[in-house]
Amino acid sequence: MESVRAARLQPGLGSLRSLRPGVTGAPGLGPGLGLPPPPPPLGLQGPAAPPLPGSGPPAVLREAVEAVVRSFAKHTQGYGRVNVVEALQEFWQMKQSRGADLKNGALVVYEMVPSNSPPYVCYVTLPGGSCFGSFQFCPTKAEARRSAAKIALMNSVFNEHPSRRITDEFIEKSVSEALASFNGNREEADNPNTGIGAFRFMLESNKGKSMLEFQELMTVFQLLHWNGSLKAMRERQCSRQEVLAHYSHRALDDDIRNQMAMDWVNREQSSPGALSRELASTERELDEARLAGKELRFHKEKKDILMLAAGQLGSTHSSSC
Repeated sequence: MESVRAARLQPGLGSLRSLRPGVTGAPGLGPGLGLPPPPPPLGLQGPAAPPLPGSGPPAVLREAVEAVVRSFAKHTQGYGRVNVVEALQEFWQMKQSRGADLKNGALVVYEMVPSNSPPYVCYVTLPGGSCFGSFQFCPTKAEARRSAAKIALMNSVFNEHPSRRITDEFIEKSVSEALASFNGNREEADNPNTGIGAFRFMLESNKGKSMLEFQELMTVFQLLHWNGSLKAMRERQCSRQEVLAHYSHRALDDDIRNQMAMDWVNREQSSPGALSRELASTERELDEARLAGKELRFHKEKKDILMLAAGQLGSTHSSSC
C-alpha cells in the first residue's frame, strides 16, 4: 500500500500515452490540486518592516544595496572597504555558529554564466537554497560575483528582521490579503481542501520560520504546479493533504529534476518546439527577475530543468543516428 501511495505522489507525469484521459501533460492547465497563493513579498508585513529589497528603479535598488552592505560592514568589521564576497560567507558561518539549522553546511555557492564578453552574469545560492544574481551591468567576472554577493547579503540581513518571521499576526494578514486577491471568503481560509486553506495550512506548519525559508519550501510547489505535476496527482486521486504532507518535507533533489526533465522530453516529442518556447520564456523571466534584484530559485530551477531536458533530447538524437 505504501509503495502505491509513493508512486501516486511522484512528481513526474510519466509517458503522455500512459496518462489517464484528462491529463494532457501540458503545464499550468487548470488549478490542479489548487496551488496555494505564492508567498507574500518581503514588504508585506506592514509599516514596521524595512523597505522591500528588489523593488523600485535600478538606481534606488543599487543605493539600497550599498546602504545595507555599508551598515553590515560597520557593525561587523568597522569602517573601510568591505569585501562583500567574504562578508556574505562570514554572515552564514556566523548563523551556523549561533545554531542555525543548515543541513548542507554554511557554504555559499557561486555560478558564472559562460560568456567570453561582458556583461558577465553570476548567480549565488545560499545555504538554504535561495538564489540571487548580479543585478548590474558587470564588465568583469569579479564584478559580477560581487554584484551577486551584494544582493544576497542584503536579503540575508533583511531576513533576520523580526518582521520576516511567520507569526500568528503575519498568517492572518497574509491570508486576508490572499482572500482579497482571489475574491475568496473566510470559510475558504478555514477549509484545507481549498487553495487558500492549503496556503494557511502551509503558513501555520512553518510558524517561526523566516520568509526566505518559506520561499524555499514554496519553490517545490511552484515547480510542481508549473510542470503540471499537481494536476497529474489529482488525476491519480491524491488528496491535497497528501501532497502537502509529502512535499513539505521533501527537498528539491535530482530525482525531482530528472523526472520533470523527462516530462519535457515527452512534451517536445509530442509537440516539437514546446521546449524551446518554454526555455526562451523562462530565460526572459529569469533575466527580468535578476535585474530587479529578486529571489531567483524558481526561475533558475525551471531553466536548469529545461536545459537538462534539452541535453537528454540531444543524447537521444545522437544515439539514434
